[in-house]
Amino acid sequence: MPSKKVYMDYNATTPLRAEVKAAMIEDFEIYGNASSMHESGRYAHARVEGARAAAADLIGASPETIIFTSGGSESNNTVFQTMRRLASGPDGVPLREGRAEIITTAIEHPCVLNSAEYLKSLGFTVHFLSVDGDGKINIEELRSLVSKNTLLVSVMMANNEIGTVQDIRAVSEIAKAAGAWVHTDAVQAAGKIPVDVDALGVDYLTLSAHKIYGPKGIGALYVRKGAPLFPLIHGGHQEEGFRAGTYNNTGILGFGLAAELAKRDLAEYGRAMLSLRTKLLEGFLEKVPNIKINGHPVDVLPNTLNVSFPGAEGEAILLSLDIMGIEASTGSACASGSLDPSHVLMATGVGPELAHGSIRFSMGWGTTEEDIQYVIDTVPPIISRLRAMSTVKS
Repeated sequence: MPSKKVYMDYNATTPLRAEVKAAMIEDFEIYGNASSMHESGRYAHARVEGARAAAADLIGASPETIIFTSGGSESNNTVFQTMRRLASGPDGVPLREGRAEIITTAIEHPCVLNSAEYLKSLGFTVHFLSVDGDGKINIEELRSLVSKNTLLVSVMMANNEIGTVQDIRAVSEIAKAAGAWVHTDAVQAAGKIPVDVDALGVDYLTLSAHKIYGPKGIGALYVRKGAPLFPLIHGGHQEEGFRAGTYNNTGILGFGLAAELAKRDLAEYGRAMLSLRTKLLEGFLEKVPNIKINGHPVDVLPNTLNVSFPGAEGEAILLSLDIMGIEASTGSACASGSLDPSHVLMATGVGPELAHGSIRFSMGWGTTEEDIQYVIDTVPPIISRLRAMSTVKS
């Protein structure tokens, strides 16, 4: 076992904040079904509604626009399946004429990309917006693609791998002018940068608790009043009939408290993470020759640094870091079983070799300056050793 452990994979998941953990443990004693009419049920229901209000407040929404789900993937799938229902004929097959067009980006989370590909297989027209070398979408390309047939435009607010933040307000203005619905996956943005649904102009927005120091298995979908929605999960009256299933009381409570704390500490979080990221970036630039920083230099999450190390293979870097107690990632945790290079980095123009040699360092509340210094001191000799062994010139 390494003598020191440094967790640098907060974009994959975060630990429970101490306050959230304590509240969830206490909630285990509250066993009432939140759908029941008796006293225990009413008490459980009140706690669910309190959490709903906190989740809504995190994104500047009203509580009745929040629907609890099992997480980001379910929320995103719900939006895309709603579009399927909107564009479908009586037999459930998408109409060949009419509004059966989706626009998304080449760097979305796999649950969005796969949902879009599924709709494409059913006959939808799907456009995948390209991005520049910093991971920014081409707004003019979006403007040229949006038409009267566009049903949905879905653009993630902040990328999970490289941290690039998109101008969602501009996306919304273009999409709305054509009468399209707008969705943004804000799983990585919420709790890290300001998120306000009215300022963004979106109709749907996705959240996940375990990215903001809450529990896994619980998330939410914001649905603007008047926006269409069809349930992905049928069976009960919960969530006004839009998401059936017994309420995950404890998970919802944890989500609500995590959201409340994230809203309270947002400014402090931004300052702290930016300071740590800057220290790590400057340390790498000083001590490791020939590296490439991925993501936008300014419009980027304050806790995320994605670095390509030419001449060193990503998996070998990760294993070497793990031996030294440093836990990082080659990109999306949801794609960790794949040997393919990051689709995000490939979309930015980074070739397969460089994409394979890229590491995402993501920081959080538990990260200290001492941790950052340990990473700065540990990474250079690892890269030097791996480059010396490689047959590829760095």
